[in-house]
Amino acid sequence: MVRVDQSSLVLIDVQGTLATLMFERQRLVENLQILLKGARILNLPILWLEQYPKGLGPTVPEVAEILDGLDPISKTTFSACGEQRFLDALSTTGRRQTIVAGIESHVCVYQTTRDLLADDMEVEVITDAVSSRTEANYRLGLGRMASMGATLSSVEMCLFELLREAGSDPFKEISRLVR
Repeated sequence: MVRVDQSSLVLIDVQGTLATLMFERQRLVENLQILLKGARILNLPILWLEQYPKGLGPTVPEVAEILDGLDPISKTTFSACGEQRFLDALSTTGRRQTIVAGIESHVCVYQTTRDLLADDMEVEVITDAVSSRTEANYRLGLGRMASMGATLSSVEMCLFELLREAGSDPFKEISRLVR
C-alpha cells in the first residue's frame, strides 16, 4: 500500500514521436496528466526521465507542462537504474516506494521496475499510465512486472490510496481531477 510520505513518482520516457505510437495513446496522456497533477497536489517527489532526448526528442508538451520547475534526467540505458543521476535523485528522496508510469511497459518501464524491485524497493505500476506500441507488449510487460512482485494499480486507485481519507483540500482537488 503506497503512502504519501513514503512514495515518489517515476515518469519514464514519454517523448517525441515514440509517444504518439503508443497503444491507447489518448488514454495514456490523459491519465498521465491526472497522475502528475495529483502527485504535485500531494507534494510527491517526481523523478522525470528521458531516453536519449537528442534522438527521441523531448517529453511531449501536454505532459511536460505539468512538470514546470523540474528538470528531466537524461539516460541511455533502458533501466533508469543504469543512470547514476537517477539513483542519486531517488536516494535523496529517502523514500522506499516508487509509483511508476510512462513508456514502454515491456522495455524501459519493465527494466526500471525489475531493478527497483531487486533493490528492495516497493513498486506500484500504474497500468492506465503506462503503454507500449502494441497491446501484446503492453500486456506482456504488465504480466512480467506483476510476476516479479510489482503491485499493479490505476491512476484513480493510486491517488485515493495516497489520500487515505476524504474531506481535505487535496481530496477535493484530486476528486475534481478524476471526474
